Amino acid sequence: MALLMHLLVCTFGLGSWVAINGLWVELPLLVMELPEGWFLPSYLTVVIQLANVGPLLVTLLHRFRPGCLSDVPVVFSVVAVGTVTCILLAFLWNVTSRVQGNYYSIAFVILTFFLALVDCTSSVTFLPFMSRLPPRYLTTFFVGEGLSGLLPALVALAQGSGLTTCVNVTETSDTTLRPQTTGNTNTTQGASIFVSALTGTAPSVAHLQTRYLPANFSPLVFFLLLSFMMACCLLAFFLLQRQPRHWEASREDILSSQVTLHSIRPREEKELGPPGLVDSGKGQGQLEEKTAARPPAHLALIYVLVAFVNALTNGVLPSVQSYSCLSYGPVAYHLSATLSSMANPLACFLSMFLPNSPFTPHLSRSPPQVVSWVLFTGCLSYVKVMLGVILRDRSRSALLWCGAAVQLGSLLGALLMFPLVNVLRLFSSADFCSLQCSA
Repeated sequence: MALLMHLLVCTFGLGSWVAINGLWVELPLLVMELPEGWFLPSYLTVVIQLANVGPLLVTLLHRFRPGCLSDVPVVFSVVAVGTVTCILLAFLWNVTSRVQGNYYSIAFVILTFFLALVDCTSSVTFLPFMSRLPPRYLTTFFVGEGLSGLLPALVALAQGSGLTTCVNVTETSDTTLRPQTTGNTNTTQGASIFVSALTGTAPSVAHLQTRYLPANFSPLVFFLLLSFMMACCLLAFFLLQRQPRHWEASREDILSSQVTLHSIRPREEKELGPPGLVDSGKGQGQLEEKTAARPPAHLALIYVLVAFVNALTNGVLPSVQSYSCLSYGPVAYHLSATLSSMANPLACFLSMFLPNSPFTPHLSRSPPQVVSWVLFTGCLSYVKVMLGVILRDRSRSALLWCGAAVQLGSLLGALLMFPLVNVLRLFSSADFCSLQCSA
């Protein structure tokens, strides 16, 4: 039964961000078909951040109208909307609309907004629901959340999304037809230009060019697989509601876990006395008062750390991942994307057994950028899990504000990087094929 519960919780966590993560890994195929081209990621960034209106509304209702939202109906509605939207996206992703003479992917953008609304709202609805279950299942939930990035990446790898090859292309130059005798012009190219000038034909220049390989299956199949994952999340949540009530965490369970957690601290042992000499009811009452009286600065620091870590993982560094890895070739880029996605659930899983040890995977033969991405994802995933565990031991409300901090950090990270990448253009793409040719 415990194994079944872990499986259900993990599948439930899978539905938290699987839809949006799936959209990002499918972008190399989408931009080749949709009229926006490579401007599409910039539009998606704005649409996804606009969807933060969902968690903002839930947080405000929790703050000013406590008790008006019940966990179960809200979570059920969120997951059901995500499942239906994924199914619609599978059949409508390439439908375009003509506006003032130009074609736009309006249906795709609208459906993306609803998927983002579902995933963003999951941060402030799934975590409070997890407070109903014993604390040991929270780490399993984070493992499932990590799998929401890994599974779409593996499906995209099987699909061949974004894989490229270098093709030798010959182009006709439009330059003035006269021989060049100065500078460091290549001898063969100079001779070609000289002969072309004598014959009156334009010279041809050969160079390597990046071309995308055809996918093994269409985006229709990919989005149907995403729909299946969301449907599994919905089924897992339904089965979690059908489990016996004794699986839910009672107030006594939470207090006993807090006693176990805090009794190892020397300062509190000194104040409460040896465990065998303290009355359990009195000890729990004193511990509850101590937990409630914890300095606000301590909680504020935890929320700031949550926001900072998620700003890095969801906003800042993903915006420059392609710039840092594509110069090593498409294989290095896909390794960094896939292995870093694997590091996320692995770090969450290891936190069950190594709660006080840092997660440091070792990759000796990979390019330095791949190693950096795996280390960065693994370490920060470990930090996110431990911060969530700390807040889980406090209260349900603390988990809700943890979700709000997650979304706030992601929003600030995206708002910081959008003008740097898309407006100021501080980063430039490196064409792997051109670098290979020049080398």
